[in-house]
Amino acid sequence: MYTVKEVAKLLDLTEHTVRYYTDKGLVPSVQRDKNNNRLFDDESINWLRGIKYLKQCGMSVKDIKTYVDLCLEGDSTIHERYEIILKQKAVALAQLEEAKRRVKYLEDKANHYLDIINHVIPDDTNPGKW
Repeated sequence: MYTVKEVAKLLDLTEHTVRYYTDKGLVPSVQRDKNNNRLFDDESINWLRGIKYLKQCGMSVKDIKTYVDLCLEGDSTIHERYEIILKQKAVALAQLEEAKRRVKYLEDKANHYLDIINHVIPDDTNPGKW
């Protein structure tokens, strides 16, 4: 069994985050000791690892809770869970496209500055010189 502190270190989460996820009901296998401290077994760590990855993918805590609840219902919810993952994949792809646009903007801006540095064009980036 692991403590909140040990789990936080193991999964590179804050202790606050581990407590928050358990308080939100995202870790159904979490246990309590006689002093009401959270205790985590390997199954609990698996839940937290999955939650961490879904959160990193941009999924909301509310949607993760829905996903966890569906997992607990069993195999009859596989299609629903699949749809949740597809929806999140679409969100992630849209975010990726937006990130590509930002990188392109920054590349263009950096190239513009190189042209200024190399005296190809005058400095038109400084409002004090407009």
